[in-house]
Amino acid sequence: MEGYNIINKAIIGGTGVYAIEELVAESRSEEITTEYGEVELEIKNIKGKDYAFLPRHGKDHSIPPHRINYRANMKALKLLGVEEIYATTAVGSCHQDYPPGSLVLIEDFIDFTRRRNYTYFDEEVRHISMAEPYCPRLNGKLVDNFSGQDFVLKEGGIYGCFAGPRFETAAEVMMAHKLGATVMGMTNVPEVVLAKELGLCYSNVSIVVNWGTGFSDEEELKQEEMRGIIEEKKEDLLLNFIEILSKSESEKRSCNCSDDFIM
Repeated sequence: MEGYNIINKAIIGGTGVYAIEELVAESRSEEITTEYGEVELEIKNIKGKDYAFLPRHGKDHSIPPHRINYRANMKALKLLGVEEIYATTAVGSCHQDYPPGSLVLIEDFIDFTRRRNYTYFDEEVRHISMAEPYCPRLNGKLVDNFSGQDFVLKEGGIYGCFAGPRFETAAEVMMAHKLGATVMGMTNVPEVVLAKELGLCYSNVSIVVNWGTGFSDEEELKQEEMRGIIEEKKEDLLLNFIEILSKSESEKRSCNCSDDFIM
């Protein structure tokens, strides 16, 4: 894209997950102008290659989930030349197989949000397939890279996205569970949808930081304990992201993410 150095891979960080600074040789801020607003992100040089790091909640973690400018964020990455996105989210669990401390690979979502800007196509009729909202190629890389390691990446995650910023009620948690969600968060929709509309490959690994309200008899975790889980897991997660990024510079896209419109 004219005016910007092409960066074709990005990491989107959520609560407490931004970058592993000891691996960064150089870092600079880049401000991208889109028709939806300005976006400031970081370009970090790691092992001789530049990657985009986008803090979803802003550099100072000041933007609540319902106020994030998702359209500007994703369009900024597209303008930068990004084709592959590895995202992280902090979530609560509504499934017994995903206790706090789990890393969960998301494969589908249920949208419980409202009043968000969900699409780039407000002025024309376009329909995007959601048969594979998360890139199967990137998900496959994550599964392969985590295989054989001391910690487990749990597959089959279904992300129930709520509006926030409040946590879900016990009744909402039970509803999400009965409808098939396994984890719950506040940010993955419309982010994944917008990535799909832009033809970007998008994957997401969620860090489970607590049980959903009323779902477990265990004592509810305090904020400091939830932050502790994020701190414990984020380095392993980001190291895996970076290892995958560094391996795949010349790989051709073998998925349908670049053009998955039905009509």
